Amino acid sequence: MIILHCLKESTWEKAKDNVYYGRESIEAFGYIHCSSIENFWRVAPNFKDVLEPVVLLFIDTNKVEAEIKWEDDGNYGRTYPHIYGELNLNALVKVTPLLKDYQGEFIYNFDEI
Repeated sequence: MIILHCLKESTWEKAKDNVYYGRESIEAFGYIHCSSIENFWRVAPNFKDVLEPVVLLFIDTNKVEAEIKWEDDGNYGRTYPHIYGELNLNALVKVTPLLKDYQGEFIYNFDEI
């Protein structure tokens, strides 16, 4: 299964040559926030006010070394994948920019792998 993680492009540029990613997220939240492809558009608005470019990491859950738990943080009736440990970057299958239109709305520019 493929899950997504969104982050600032500048953060990705610093992390992409490492073996693992996510220490800051784990220290702040206890895990790395992710989403299914189907539910990503429910979390995308959290990045609307981010002025710098953002990217999406496409993560193959079968290759992730850390534990992944599907949890409903806010009792919304939907679960989201949380990675409880640093993400080994060899689990990535794709990295793509998350594009915005001239009004700042996100453009659906990816399909399931």
